[in-house]
Amino acid sequence: MSPVVAILLLFAGLSEAAGRLLPLVARLSGASRTRVVGLMLAGAVVDGAVFALWPLSAWTLAELALPTSPSDEAALVWTPGLAAPLLLAAVLAFPLLGPLLHLVLMVGVGAGLAAALAKVAGLGWWDAAGCVAIAGIGLGVAVEGVRRLVVRLNTTRAPEPLT
Repeated sequence: MSPVVAILLLFAGLSEAAGRLLPLVARLSGASRTRVVGLMLAGAVVDGAVFALWPLSAWTLAELALPTSPSDEAALVWTPGLAAPLLLAAVLAFPLLGPLLHLVLMVGVGAGLAAALAKVAGLGWWDAAGCVAIAGIGLGVAVEGVRRLVVRLNTTRAPEPLT
């Protein structure tokens, strides 16, 4: 992975984390800046890693769908052209700025990945799109589970009143 792609994915992860975390922080009273920054940086790393794993997961699914195993040299990887729209989609992840537009852009990024996967793996476009969609949904469900676990672990419970 080139440094430009790594930086794009990290910024996309930071933007995605901000879009998910800032509405939550706005509802919390008394959240320290240090805690918010720590959660944002952790979220950026997690979301960036999920974005980085998307083509690899789709490639793995495509290998399962192919009758013969393709060479490892032709694996699907992020390029700056494929990753740049992902950054725009992550910027629009803020819930109030348009979740539908965010979804449309993510589908567009997935379509770009599907075209690249179809070309590299020798699959039909619809088969490649299915691999990309299944990989994206699987990674999305996994990261949402992690987010919910982190929120559950980081919420403070009110002490029970003594009677």
